[in-house]
Amino acid sequence: MTTTAIPTATLDEVLRAGSVHSVYQPIVELGTGRVVAYEALARGPQGPLQTPDALFAAARTADRLAELDALCRSAALRGAVAAELGAPLTVLVNVEPAVLESAPLEELLAIATTAPAGLRVVVEITERALATRPADLLRAVARVREVGWGIALDDVGADSMSLAFMPLLRPDVVKLDLRLVQQRPGPAVAEIMNAVNGYAERTGALVLAEGIEDEAHLATARALGASLGQGWHFGRPGATAVRDRAVGELRLPVPPAPGAEAQVSPFGLLPAGTELRVAPKALLIELSKHLERQAMRLGETCVVAATFQEARHFTPATTQRYRDLVSRTGFVCALGADLPLEPVPGLRGAHLDPADPVRGEWDVVVLSPHFSAALLARDLGDGGPDAQRRYEYALTYERTTVEQAGVSLVARVAARPAPPQPAEHDAVDAPLAHSALLGPAPDEPLLLRALGATTSGVAITDMTAPDQPLIYVNSAFEALAGLPAAQVLGRNCRFLQHPDTDPATISRMRSAISAGQEFRATLLNQRGPDRELWWNEIHLAPVIDASGAVVQYIGVQTDVTHRVNAERELLTERDRTRQHLARIEELAYTDPLTGLPNRRRFEERVESALWQARLDGGAVALLFLDLDGFKAVNDAFGHGAGDELLQVVAGRLRGRLRRNDLLARLGGDEFLVGLLGLDPASARAEAEQVAEELRAVLDEPVLLAGSPVTVRVSIGVAVHPEDGDQFGPLLHRADARMYASKHPADR
Repeated sequence: MTTTAIPTATLDEVLRAGSVHSVYQPIVELGTGRVVAYEALARGPQGPLQTPDALFAAARTADRLAELDALCRSAALRGAVAAELGAPLTVLVNVEPAVLESAPLEELLAIATTAPAGLRVVVEITERALATRPADLLRAVARVREVGWGIALDDVGADSMSLAFMPLLRPDVVKLDLRLVQQRPGPAVAEIMNAVNGYAERTGALVLAEGIEDEAHLATARALGASLGQGWHFGRPGATAVRDRAVGELRLPVPPAPGAEAQVSPFGLLPAGTELRVAPKALLIELSKHLERQAMRLGETCVVAATFQEARHFTPATTQRYRDLVSRTGFVCALGADLPLEPVPGLRGAHLDPADPVRGEWDVVVLSPHFSAALLARDLGDGGPDAQRRYEYALTYERTTVEQAGVSLVARVAARPAPPQPAEHDAVDAPLAHSALLGPAPDEPLLLRALGATTSGVAITDMTAPDQPLIYVNSAFEALAGLPAAQVLGRNCRFLQHPDTDPATISRMRSAISAGQEFRATLLNQRGPDRELWWNEIHLAPVIDASGAVVQYIGVQTDVTHRVNAERELLTERDRTRQHLARIEELAYTDPLTGLPNRRRFEERVESALWQARLDGGAVALLFLDLDGFKAVNDAFGHGAGDELLQVVAGRLRGRLRRNDLLARLGGDEFLVGLLGLDPASARAEAEQVAEELRAVLDEPVLLAGSPVTVRVSIGVAVHPEDGDQFGPLLHRADARMYASKHPADR
């Protein structure tokens, strides 16, 4: 395939003369139909550089992208004034993603210049840059807000990362990727809209749907929760404002207060009055692991940020856990003295300066669209064994605090190191490598034989043609597809997809292709006219021309059906084993008659509650209950009626206690109650009050075999810490007091 080189001289002339201009597409308030904003879209001079794709491709090739981007933004602001797009209207201007990812910090900060008088501006950015250089982009966003501009997050939904970073960027406008409006809804769309609408509800952010071209698209946009719309249905880009529509003001939410997160440590961001606890390092390790497990369940829309004080605390066991986190979540960073920029492949690292207050903290932040939690702890400076060092800590789920803590840590993460550039002599070999990917040609019989001989299916797609058709397949691909080459060439490879193919995987694949990125996945495909199902382990790689544009994609497919089926059988067997183990554990810890915990489980929970009470200075009460007259019921009505009576008693006790109180059957007609989280000053009085209420509820008659039966209960009370500090002594004291309270006739 040949490409036409874009003359650099023409680009030089454009940049030197500043001969770019903007056209403006209206953005409409869906509820009223009023035009409230315009998006500025760059155009070059008449000729080969007129379209934005050609213009920016030339700048990319000449390594002058930042220069062109600044010129386009300046032209957009000047043109908006000339087109009379001042207040109450707002102008949305773009920043090229590659500029955000690679421009020097001073150029990023220069994005936020003073707009012409009377012009309201919103800057559109993508989340991709935040993953590349978090600290720099957050500073740039803060500068944009300082000059009074708003922030829009573009292409939300094109990648899971946009949902993960949305709470950290805190955009005023969320722009939905146009495919959400134009394509059939599925699980991926539902996930995106749940996240976006949740964020909009919490913050007041506006949701803007792009790509609205007809009434059906408009109805979908409304259904997705958009309040703003953009697309040809409302007007095509033009040099001037639309004259046949009413105008209104784009009411942006109140911007977040100027953040000092980057200067303040996460622990320092805890609100005044936050209850702080003291615990040894051993407990914090377990709390951290719990949050990490939560993050892995949340998946690709989750951000995890953690501190380790010093690199030596990032142990081999920690390395394995964070390797798993990187593979299962959207973004993970780790901070600590002497930590490298990438402690684990894909994990963003950051060194902490000795003067940084974060150096003395243990922080774990987990943030996703529908979950937020942070363990924020400060080292108390103890000596002695490492596991016994004490920390002052808070475990918070308050979203604002968690978001601020996340920004505080992410803002300390430096830019990802740029990949090494090939040496000059390597560039000579690059076309040969690309030509090998381009597939066979009439004068390349060796490549033809090599691709034909491989046992993996190989297919090449033309990205420059409509619907991206297949232009080459090898014999292994024909076997996998169950169709000869004549029936697949010229078609889009979506014919391999089955109705049960995971739509979320398809969405991620399309997003990767749109971004010109590699993609790997295992997905369900169908083979031949009979639609035989098979599992395809696929690897897609882009082929780039001299201008940097993606012209083809090469896909390598492998049938891994046997492996997937074996893995699924193994998982099924594992789940069955877990169910059996859970049942065994349930039988070991549960009273089969009443369904209540038995003494063993009750003792474990009380010991845990006592441990927590010793940490936070609380109190725990233990109540020992023994039914009076139960033997007479058994003698008069039989053991079946006695069992029924015990079940009724268990139900009445459970109904009276609080949700966090403990209840167990000790055996026979004896029950145990644990009251947790009591105030030491009033614990005994509260326990005695509960005991009276339990006596009252059990005094009510029970209908057995058609006859009302009344039993009473004797209760003994023991309170931690005055009656004991462990379960055994408390149980003994409560038992003794129960027997002391019995009427002699009932003994």
